[in-house]
Amino acid sequence: MSEIKRLRKMADKIYAKMENMQRLTDSELKGKTDEFKLRLKNGETVDQIMPDAYAAVGEAAYRSIGLRPYKVQIMGAIALNEGKIAEQKTGEGKTLTASMPAYLNALEGKGVHIVTVNDYLAERDAEDIGRIHRFMGLTVGCILKTTSPEEKKKEYAKDITYITNTELGFDYLRDNMAQRMEDKMQRGFHFCIIDEVDSVLIDEARTPLIVSGNSGKSTKLYIACNELAKQLEKGEVTELSKVDLMAGERPEETGDYTVDEEHRIVTLTLQGIKKCEKYFGIDNLADREYTELYHNILAALKAHNLMKKDKDYVVKNGEVLIVDSFTGRIQPGRRYSDGLHQALEAKEGVEVKEETSTYATVTYQNFFNKYDKKCGMTGTASTERKEFKDIYHMSVVKIPTNKPVQRVDESDKMFLTRQSKFKAVVDEIKKTHETGQPILVGTSTIQDSEILDKMLKEEGLPHTVLNAKFLEKEAEIIAKAGTKGSITIATNMAGRGTDIKLDDDARAAGGLKVIGTQRHESRRIDNQLKGRSGRQGDPGESIFFLSLDDEVLRLYGSERMKNMLSLAGMKNEESLENGTVNKFVKKAQTVIEDNNFGARKNVLKFDKVNNEQRELIYAERDAILEKADTRSTMVTMIEDSINMVIDKHAPDKKVTDAQYQEIRKEIEVLVHGIKSPEYEPNMKKKRLSELYINAAKDKYVDREREWPDVNVFREFERQIILRCIDIKWMQHINDLEILRQNIALVGYGQKDPAIVYKLKAFDMFNKMSDEIKTDSVYTLFSSRLKSSAANNGAV
Repeated sequence: MSEIKRLRKMADKIYAKMENMQRLTDSELKGKTDEFKLRLKNGETVDQIMPDAYAAVGEAAYRSIGLRPYKVQIMGAIALNEGKIAEQKTGEGKTLTASMPAYLNALEGKGVHIVTVNDYLAERDAEDIGRIHRFMGLTVGCILKTTSPEEKKKEYAKDITYITNTELGFDYLRDNMAQRMEDKMQRGFHFCIIDEVDSVLIDEARTPLIVSGNSGKSTKLYIACNELAKQLEKGEVTELSKVDLMAGERPEETGDYTVDEEHRIVTLTLQGIKKCEKYFGIDNLADREYTELYHNILAALKAHNLMKKDKDYVVKNGEVLIVDSFTGRIQPGRRYSDGLHQALEAKEGVEVKEETSTYATVTYQNFFNKYDKKCGMTGTASTERKEFKDIYHMSVVKIPTNKPVQRVDESDKMFLTRQSKFKAVVDEIKKTHETGQPILVGTSTIQDSEILDKMLKEEGLPHTVLNAKFLEKEAEIIAKAGTKGSITIATNMAGRGTDIKLDDDARAAGGLKVIGTQRHESRRIDNQLKGRSGRQGDPGESIFFLSLDDEVLRLYGSERMKNMLSLAGMKNEESLENGTVNKFVKKAQTVIEDNNFGARKNVLKFDKVNNEQRELIYAERDAILEKADTRSTMVTMIEDSINMVIDKHAPDKKVTDAQYQEIRKEIEVLVHGIKSPEYEPNMKKKRLSELYINAAKDKYVDREREWPDVNVFREFERQIILRCIDIKWMQHINDLEILRQNIALVGYGQKDPAIVYKLKAFDMFNKMSDEIKTDSVYTLFSSRLKSSAANNGAV
């Protein structure tokens, strides 16, 4: 039996049960919640009670918000409970689909997180869909950027919590920086439903979540690198055949640096390296001490060659603000890492803000894989099904639409140049506008939306523009985009979290016409744009206008095709519409998608090591936070620290007088005020260790007695250990980033860089763990803090 047939059969049974639920009174229907919880307590599983639970919550939806789920929504809900991704077209009611698995899994009492892409959607769905769950006696929470830590803890404790992916991830990092157990907000990761799952787990996953603070470094280096970047000349790399490469031939380089736009890499040539060394007055840029300088030079070159204003970022009120390339939305508060943001600030002549140091970081891939069970919904997931399976272990199920899709998707129209393409787009808009059919024009950049804005003004066509510069008006603009005769120009932001509803006149005129002005590097984004039209059986159209100058096509051999078409006599104003165009576009997009997947997979190979270490350090922190008595932990740290000093200076079984003197010096610094034992001729290392450990324990008891309240001393001790863990972990994160950069810079021949990284990172972690112990011991004994100070709030 096919997957869809299986889901449909199960949905039919649930729908039949829903009819039985209609006979119940409100009180009887609400009572089902306690009945289901009891069944779970008596040994039934979530899957076993699912049919009854879905039927109950489906009827509750009708009584609370006036909506009864369609069978296709129930099919999607079944797939979600199975930990899959339900691909449902725009307008098919994903939020109502999610209400069923959210209710079902919340019955276990471990919490359900419903993850959305922005605060507006989280608040809207918590209010609207939350009415269903509150009707059934469950508690519903909502967490926004403005929610205080105290309120967050209460909201996380509720049965179902609506929250954005960024806030959820950052709260995880903040919890693992908490100084007291009661300061933690989250209560675990049981079950989550991710709305717009491809946006969160694919698009957002390119950038890790980072909690950071000022590093104290000067910003002058960025300005100097920016001036240097303006002086360096861009060159070209001569492509060699496979035969030449196998024969050991090197590509011929020209200029000071080369740019690989396809893989977004900038490389200095030998000539460029010499110019950089001369500019900064150094001998060898490849020396380890110049790693940061080398990195900042590359960041400046990337800023000038790969980052485009009004596409990748905007400058607003003297600030460089990131524009999400998939949604077209500005990302306030987010900054590019690795010095790229400072390089952009230097390029644009605005204030260069101080570089930050990373306190804590996690990738979305590793964070969401912490959940016992996760699932997701989106209108577009099939093109990335391999990545969902490989990285997140989630399969994609395409759910049928409730009504057949009536939208007509016309063939792409290919033009030789951007100018002729935009002229054709305006002509198409004029022609369509005369019929009264509403039009949504999708652009991939702010710059393109402004070009069309100017052209339409010259034609006297009334229209509205929605891009990152006019974000405040988004809801108002989208609300009017489905009215008769409306023309809306929008960057990709129109594709997410908004619903374009047609009025009757617009429906009679043919429904929404979507005009794409170029293909995006991801087919999903194109499908999202098309999906704004033809919801729930509405009429509609879509058509894409392309040119061989478009960035996606330009990077993949469009010059060759342009020459062919020119030789064939094709004129600028003419368009080409055939299977060859479609194949060429699909190939270009597939190559980019594969490259991006490869890049994310490569990042994950390195972050897997970081994640293993993060889990260990966070578990150690939790153990300290949860421990009522940290005495045994500190005593073990004292023993280990003393043995480390002795092992370092006396590798053999016996200790010489000279070795003893070195050991004595170091331990007397480590344990302030300790009385060293007398040296004995031919002294055994084990004997010296026992004497020192006993002396240190005596000193520890003395330190403890200085505090009349032993509980306050325990808290003082706990804070010392936590602080040492946090400081060392923060340094370690930054050291790992430097290690990764060095491995990428140096290369290791036939060795897999990820394996080299893992081995070196393992040694670094062990060294950090040892330093946490010695730093904790040193701080405990050297601190002059007494109980009087502690009782005044110094702890």
